[in-house]
Amino acid sequence: MLNAVRRELPEYIEGYGQVKTFQGANVEQDKPVRRQVVIDKDSVDGNKVLSSLQEAMARCGLTDGMTISFHHHLRNGDHVLNMVLEEAARLGFKNLKIAASSIFPVHAPLVRHMENGVVTGLCTNYISGPVAEAVTHGLLHTPLVMHTHGGRARAIEAGDLSVDVAFLAAPSCDACGNINGVNGPAACGFLGYAIADAHYARRVVAITDNLVEYPNCPVEISQEYVDYVVPVASLGDVQGIISGTTMITRDPVGLRIAQFAAEVIAASGLLKENFSFQTGAGGISLAVAAYVREMMKKQKITGSFASGGITGYLVEMLEEGLFRAVFDVQCFDLLAVESQRRNRRHQGISASFYANPHNKGAVVNNLDVMILGATEIDKDFNVNVTTDSNGVLIGGSGGHSDTAAGAKLSIVVTKLTKVRLPIIRDAVTTITTPGETVDAVVTERGIAVNPRRGDLRQRLEQAGLLVMTIDELQEIAQAMTGKPDSLPPGRDIVAVVEYRDGTVIDVVYKV
Repeated sequence: MLNAVRRELPEYIEGYGQVKTFQGANVEQDKPVRRQVVIDKDSVDGNKVLSSLQEAMARCGLTDGMTISFHHHLRNGDHVLNMVLEEAARLGFKNLKIAASSIFPVHAPLVRHMENGVVTGLCTNYISGPVAEAVTHGLLHTPLVMHTHGGRARAIEAGDLSVDVAFLAAPSCDACGNINGVNGPAACGFLGYAIADAHYARRVVAITDNLVEYPNCPVEISQEYVDYVVPVASLGDVQGIISGTTMITRDPVGLRIAQFAAEVIAASGLLKENFSFQTGAGGISLAVAAYVREMMKKQKITGSFASGGITGYLVEMLEEGLFRAVFDVQCFDLLAVESQRRNRRHQGISASFYANPHNKGAVVNNLDVMILGATEIDKDFNVNVTTDSNGVLIGGSGGHSDTAAGAKLSIVVTKLTKVRLPIIRDAVTTITTPGETVDAVVTERGIAVNPRRGDLRQRLEQAGLLVMTIDELQEIAQAMTGKPDSLPPGRDIVAVVEYRDGTVIDVVYKV
């Protein structure tokens, strides 16, 4: 059967289940639900501290086949997932399903647990490194499920993703289980991706290397949700939070793209008082923020908020008074962690508050402008950030499709060619974000506007910007690189890509 982006899908996928096909970014198949929280109360005397992970697993009733979850705020410095799985393997558990908000190269030991049957299922919002490669080559027993950031929170709250035990890295915690992420040697910022797990998992274990006197303030996750506390020597390496590019590009081509993007924002009419904005942590995206910063200063604009994964650069804009607040679901560097610790206008939020399409109001719906990246784009403006052109898993939506759907203006910034390959394809390898939610593609050679946005195209042309069709940009790219061969049709599904509403937008085949 075909979905709304013309991807052919089976009606049923072994190891995943019945397929609900993507029908469009604004089409709801079912009435949104938030399930009731059932308290599975244990008899505790106020001190929930246990001596070991083994004791925690026994007290939680962990058995083969259960789903255990983790958050990723320590990013590529996280040791908690590896620590828990090592103990689970030692105790002989099998067929566990891992619900981790993201998987990074540091989680390479997970490959061994997939090989020996300790882990047979996995769902995540983003995946890279050895685990991604292993999944692509078919090592996981059941298909990987790829969520968006908002989609994961929705799935947990709705009961589509049911967590038996949540193991939460707790940078600061007291004996009753009050947790925050802004204090302690592993301080990583507000724990926005752990909130749904804490509220809805049947059991919650806080793992901490900073057990403090009661009460631990500020309280981000409260004792009412936490069953047990396990002290350990270390949660990981905070330097791993700074994984990926968090510096403004100095590449002339990248700067040209960023300048074009800033001019698109200015011409759109959205750069005005109470402007709201989100950008990623990549070099070109941060360069767009730099140009916008200067425009805001020159025009004396005070923005409403900046949001998303927050870098020190957006912190500086907050402190300069360019925004009245920052909504932060995840810190991308240590400057952002420090800002959240001391500045009340730097507001931590949950993943549901950030991007859940089925709650009563997500932050992404208040965004004026969002800057997005891309691995590939096709002539229907569909974007791939899940796999490379060979079909190998290299990332995932994260908040990509959430913010594209919510923002008034979603802009993809990208070089026209990468590694001698054209970025604009007839059809992307994997669809992450549907083209109906992408408004413009900005490259060093010109700007393509989605035909749905004739109003935007008119504004850009009136401003004298270099507007082209997506076909014209593709022709320029292919003149430089040639036309790449398409991947042969796949057969064995290794990953299912869900849109933010839980419908299936695409699948990934074994390489």
